[in-house]
Amino acid sequence: MKTKHGMGAVAAALLVAGCLAGGVAYAQSKPEVVIGYEDNGADPYMVSMAEHLFERHMNADVQYKLFSSGPAAMSALASNSLTFMCGIGIPPLVTAIAQGLPMTIVYNQERYTNAAGIVVKPESGIRDVAGLQGKKIAIVAGSQASFELATFLAQAHVPYSAVTQINMAPPQMRTSWVTGAIDAAIVWDPVFSALRAAGGKAIKTDGDLPREASSYNVCIANAEWAKAHPELTAGFVAALDEGYQVTQAHRDRALAEMARQTGVTVAVAQSELAGYELFSGADQTTAKVMGSGAGAKTSATYQTLVNTAKVLNTIGRIQSVPATFDANVAPQYSQSLAH
Repeated sequence: MKTKHGMGAVAAALLVAGCLAGGVAYAQSKPEVVIGYEDNGADPYMVSMAEHLFERHMNADVQYKLFSSGPAAMSALASNSLTFMCGIGIPPLVTAIAQGLPMTIVYNQERYTNAAGIVVKPESGIRDVAGLQGKKIAIVAGSQASFELATFLAQAHVPYSAVTQINMAPPQMRTSWVTGAIDAAIVWDPVFSALRAAGGKAIKTDGDLPREASSYNVCIANAEWAKAHPELTAGFVAALDEGYQVTQAHRDRALAEMARQTGVTVAVAQSELAGYELFSGADQTTAKVMGSGAGAKTSATYQTLVNTAKVLNTIGRIQSVPATFDANVAPQYSQSLAH
């Protein structure tokens, strides 16, 4: 994430100021809530959007904003022009936390299994992760991919610096793939699937990562804002859960809505969705997601924050590992959904 020196005390001050200003705005009858999201391929939150579930569960003027990547969204969160951000990976969040920004996970949407990973060109001669040495790989620097690449390279005993990383947005990867500017890419759907369809071979998927050091899409908010507006935050979480429930109970309807929003066929949307382990609202307070109470510290989400921070520190993306993530995992807004 290219915000190592770009955010920090100033951004934190902006967030605090925004929270205070928000207090005035929320005295009005219809507060504005801006929900940011990424194009991660088919996802249940698209059902929540398409069926106006956020509007139904929150007494607010709901707006939506699309971002090309997590690092780009973090800048908007820092300036307080976003209320919530969905579809974001753990590394941009950890980087922001390390810089002092009070961000918290209010809902863990899903774990990547087969919807992201490393894809290589057959003619590159790369057969496995060890074969990446000396090769050029496309990556969204500072995104979830930085953590994944570092983890996979370490497992293969390949120095992080031995691979030439070319920073580019996922849509650019398609062009670079065709022109031969890159040998490989580490990316998520829909581009991950598109490159495989173009003849690429997946040598690693996120399903190869352990649950406590995994790749997740999460929805985040300013921790202070969420604490000051628990009803709106709980309503936001309830809307995400209902999108999940509709997806489970009415799969065809949900897939049609996802396909419409992402501009792909229903078959592609179905393939993309199959690459996730999806989480419900009730799942949020379980150990495999965020846990509950004292159990939050040993949950898969919390441990992933810790392990991601260690990797980002090792590769020089953050200066130090935060002492605690207690304020950055918030299962309490899902408590009413627990079984």
